[in-house]
Amino acid sequence: MEPSAIEQLRSGGRLPGHVAIIMDGNGRWAGARGLPRYRGHRAGARAVREVIEGAVEAGVPILTLFAFSQENWQRPPREVSALMALLQQYVKKERDELREQGVRVRIFGDLERMESGPRAAIAEIEEATLGGRILQLNLMISYSGRMEIVRAARSLAADVAAGLLDPAHIDEAVFAARLFTGSQPDPDLLIRTSGEQRVSNFMLWQVAYTELHITPTLWPDFTRQDLFEAIIEYQKRERRFGRIGAT
Repeated sequence: MEPSAIEQLRSGGRLPGHVAIIMDGNGRWAGARGLPRYRGHRAGARAVREVIEGAVEAGVPILTLFAFSQENWQRPPREVSALMALLQQYVKKERDELREQGVRVRIFGDLERMESGPRAAIAEIEEATLGGRILQLNLMISYSGRMEIVRAARSLAADVAAGLLDPAHIDEAVFAARLFTGSQPDPDLLIRTSGEQRVSNFMLWQVAYTELHITPTLWPDFTRQDLFEAIIEYQKRERRFGRIGAT
């Protein structure tokens, strides 16, 4: 009998320590079914739960999901409001389950742009899951990779201006420590759904040497099996980080 996907990845070598996902295709999923876009986002929320459970099952310690970009604020107000309402519903529905699974949730982005309701929901789920040790779940909301880099540069510049930091001491490690995910390793594997072949302003510094996995599957249809298969493909690759590979 052929081994299952989870059995293959458990025997396939080193697991990625950090998996990041650009969740794309909710609108197209809804459009293909003649449904309003918010129905696609609701279906996408179910896929989030599926992938979180899959990451826990596979033993992936860090999972980062690109949930809402700064550019998404330019979408129609009705759609943005529906997304913010969905965030609050997600927190209410999933908070206790995530805590019981040992998932710690952290949310990164320009949260000042959000109204009080969504901000309160963010604080609630971060506080409720603070003790999670099985999976670190990063949700990028109102996020921009370029904004994150500018924010880090401003932080360093402020310390230099205050006489707290010598510019000569700024290297890659010092800069990376000022990013949202500065205390975490960079992603080993970046998955993008819907077939689009771009990083869309996501974790621009961190994905410099990340392995990419592009799938045509729309996000609402993405399952833990898709996650497992992406990890299996990752395990077959040789990561050289610019060096010459083994001969």
